[in-house]
Amino acid sequence: MKNKIILFALLLYSLTSFSAPPDLNGRWLGRVGDEFDFGLALKTDGSKVTGTLYTPDGEGPISNGKISKNTLTFSYAVNGKTIPYTGTLADNKLELSFAYEGEEIKGTLSRIGTDQPIRITPRMRPQMSEYWEPVPKIVDPGPYPGMVTPPSDAVVLFDGKDLSKWKSRDGSGAKWKIEDGSFTVVKGTGDITTQQKFGDYQLHIEWKIPVDIQGQSQARGNSGIFLQDLSDDLKIPGYWYEVQVLDNYNSATYVNGQAGSIYKQNPPLVNAMRKPGEWNVYDITYTEPRFNENGTLFSPARVTVIHNGIVVQNNFAIRGHTAYIGHPYYYKAHGKGPISLQDHGDPSKAISFRNIWLREL
Repeated sequence: MKNKIILFALLLYSLTSFSAPPDLNGRWLGRVGDEFDFGLALKTDGSKVTGTLYTPDGEGPISNGKISKNTLTFSYAVNGKTIPYTGTLADNKLELSFAYEGEEIKGTLSRIGTDQPIRITPRMRPQMSEYWEPVPKIVDPGPYPGMVTPPSDAVVLFDGKDLSKWKSRDGSGAKWKIEDGSFTVVKGTGDITTQQKFGDYQLHIEWKIPVDIQGQSQARGNSGIFLQDLSDDLKIPGYWYEVQVLDNYNSATYVNGQAGSIYKQNPPLVNAMRKPGEWNVYDITYTEPRFNENGTLFSPARVTVIHNGIVVQNNFAIRGHTAYIGHPYYYKAHGKGPISLQDHGDPSKAISFRNIWLREL
């Protein structure tokens, strides 16, 4: 009798200690983090797990997959980094978590049918909204004609003396350098934005690329004029409508990102650049977007840009914010907004601005 009790105890121990791992075989789909869909196709062999991870950045095999009790662990390599994942199975749901760039990201995947496809919307990358052809033809604008005196009804935003009409994004005074009637970007101090807000207007602004500029493509004298910068008012980072400033006098870049473009939306009709060391002039007519009472778009913003006396944007209907990544969109209704000049952060030498004035329309 004693031996039978011992054998029964050993059998019970073996059943509880060496029970089969939970069934993870099949396909799983869900959302991880605030906005990213993830998928898993898994196959188990005892405690070993193999399979494929589907993410907005692509798909690939998992490695070091193991299942212990109700816990799944595996690794996935992306952009040269190996990221460990942990999943817990409960009620046919897989609670997944991983750490990326110091942040813990969590989500829940549900089992789907073996015949259901795993479709993940790809994450937008900057290159997806860039194009290089057709290249606008080069038109020589002729020599710089000299500074245009502001008309009597103009709001003078820079008269060559001070930056009192501008501020840094944190509300402090603008920190860019004034010298010889112009001011130059001080790299690393951030964008500057007007104290005053504007709606429809005519803007005159002059800008110059350093004669000894270096760099290529977007890393060559990059800046931008944000015709209305709503980032702070709408609490949406990077929400503005940008006319690009760049040196593409003899430097190729994607055409909807060259000087005179509505950034990532519309290339200039022609390339009217003057060479580095000479002043370029923008005369911009801007009409702000209008919205219905319920916040939907009634009419888009429109812009005409004359670059060195040559029309490069002809009453173009701006399709929404000029996003670096993703598609343009009018997210929220808004009224007047400030104008900003960009501290882009590329490693080339800083560019300069002068003779900035505006007529409200």
